Amino acid sequence: MTCAVPSLALMPQAARAQAAADVSPEIQLDEISVAGSSGNPLKTDGYLARNTVSATRTDTPLREVPQTVVPVPRQVLEDAAATRIDTALDLAGVGRANNFGGLGLTEFTIRGFATGEYYRNGFPINRGYPNSPDIVSIERIEVLKGPSAFLYGRGDPGGTFNIVTKQPTPERSLTIGTQFGSFNAKRSTFDATGALDEGGTVLARLTGAVEDNGSFRDFVHGDRTYLAPVIAWKPNADTTVTLEGEFISAGQIFDRGIVPLRGDLRAVPRSRYIGEPGLPPFRNDNALGQLRVEHKLDADWVINAGAQLLAGNLAGQAVQATGTVGNNGVFSRTYDRRELTWSDLDLQINLAGKFETGAFRHTLLVGLERDALRYREAIPLISNPAINPFALNLLAPVYGQPLPVPTRPFSDFLQNTTSYAAYVQDQIDLTPKLHALVGVRVEDIALDTANYINKTITRQQGNAATPRIGLVYDVTEIASIYGNYSQSFRPNPGTDRTGRPFPFQQAESVETGVKLSLLDGRLDATAAFFDIRRTNQLVTDPVDQGFNTAAGAARSRGFDMSVVGFLAPGWRVIGTYAFVDAALTEATTAPVGARLANIPQNSLAVQSVYEFQDGPLRGLGLGGGITYVGSRLAGEARPTFKLPDYTLANLISYYTITPDVRVYLNVDNLFDERYFDRSWQNRYATPGLPRTIMGGVAARF
Repeated sequence: MTCAVPSLALMPQAARAQAAADVSPEIQLDEISVAGSSGNPLKTDGYLARNTVSATRTDTPLREVPQTVVPVPRQVLEDAAATRIDTALDLAGVGRANNFGGLGLTEFTIRGFATGEYYRNGFPINRGYPNSPDIVSIERIEVLKGPSAFLYGRGDPGGTFNIVTKQPTPERSLTIGTQFGSFNAKRSTFDATGALDEGGTVLARLTGAVEDNGSFRDFVHGDRTYLAPVIAWKPNADTTVTLEGEFISAGQIFDRGIVPLRGDLRAVPRSRYIGEPGLPPFRNDNALGQLRVEHKLDADWVINAGAQLLAGNLAGQAVQATGTVGNNGVFSRTYDRRELTWSDLDLQINLAGKFETGAFRHTLLVGLERDALRYREAIPLISNPAINPFALNLLAPVYGQPLPVPTRPFSDFLQNTTSYAAYVQDQIDLTPKLHALVGVRVEDIALDTANYINKTITRQQGNAATPRIGLVYDVTEIASIYGNYSQSFRPNPGTDRTGRPFPFQQAESVETGVKLSLLDGRLDATAAFFDIRRTNQLVTDPVDQGFNTAAGAARSRGFDMSVVGFLAPGWRVIGTYAFVDAALTEATTAPVGARLANIPQNSLAVQSVYEFQDGPLRGLGLGGGITYVGSRLAGEARPTFKLPDYTLANLISYYTITPDVRVYLNVDNLFDERYFDRSWQNRYATPGLPRTIMGGVAARF
């Protein structure tokens, strides 16, 4: 038996070459990696990615993964002039949901289900109410469709994504950029990397961004500072130690959007602010640190261990709509002060290797994980609209009323969530054309809640084995078919209106599909059918719409597809389409058959750019994008309202003056479509951006 398991750690080019030279030429198995390690050589050509480090926690060709995986490489983000990951998620078939009034990435939707679970280099970063990740430090985003709980732990069955960050390089460089846009948007970025010593054993990278943003929304503005340092130390050819951090400080006026008038969202100006001007911005501060150690035990096995500590705080004063808007446009509001804090410690260790048993080739992964989350929510009192309605007229608002005194108990609790998990996965080449994946995760979760309003302490504990089984068969050199079965398991966040924690969710999923390699390998396509069922689905509580309730069960089934690659030299494209039928199948507080909130039946997103390859226009890139989102319901409970469907067109243009200087000018929502991209709690809808022009320049030194 001869196996090759090169370290996935970041290493200088000479060291990588030496490692390759040490591999026996008898059998050359693919390089193995573990998600969360540093320096993995991602195989990407423009928009086209050949491998994934997230779907199996090892470096695996996409064609051999029995699952829909949509990588979004950095080139896609640069072409779109993106600053947040929303753009990348749109193109990967991910829908928009609660963003906590623009202050973070709280929820999104995949395959009919809302989720807030996502990862950074294999570690969970969705704890509490984190700010939205910044594009400047991201190398790639990998969207995983369907349950991934067997590797990543508690999660929702629709899917998740993993952010792969930029790592240091031996070559020294500095890239600075500046961007200006509509509504007084200003942004500056920098990206510095290189070796800190002559031998290249210590590498560093520092990325950052500073923003000052206005808004098309009345009285709304924000600021943001972002910093992400990375240091990688390679004491010898087999070991890499990486220390990585991220710090975000952001402030923004709290703004959930607008409420409908007589069921019509368009009856209210999209700029209308229904809070109270003069309140200070909410502050959302986040910090995390990751320590990752990788060691190649021998030519066959690699071990990767890591720890992540993160913490955050979100605090401010909020004015929100409550009750029903009258026919005259007058509605009541509440006022509260809130402070949310959280901290999380995640420990992981993974052992991976390649070996053979007879005619079978194996890639084995064994891992252990411990996670401890502390979440404190302090909104002890809100104002009582029955005593002081704090009313506002949507059509003729008069601001400046005295703030009402908070007197009604609302939410004040401490939750500690602790989990222990072990998992094993085996990727088996049964024949050169038939690939199997079998894996299982055994996890124990304990949720302790201390409610300071009703003076109760509750404890929930659950454990589950979440398996995944999949097969891929290479029918021809260009076509593969696959199928998988998987499960998920997670606690529902928060408490109900009585202060009690929710029962845990459980779900199972079946997926079957085809993967194609077209145009001589320049274009990859995946198409899949799926059927997902989940119990203890959270929906809006009809008694008090400020809370949720576990209504019963839900089912989502449908079809999605993705296409990515080159239509011709210089002509790159990425696109996704999804048809989703998602509805409640069992319910006690909402009608059975009600469509799930924020889920369109049809959605489509495409981005395509052509870059001239020669002649006087060489270096000029022209392209654009189309996004279509079907109509969605704002909530499962009745009554509710509908978010209309919308179609957006974007223009992309850039010119590479020299290999190191690039200027660009993009237009989003070219035809100034009036649309609403998400709802919250069956009450609010968030207006999307009007026509927006963004321009900038980036230079590398």
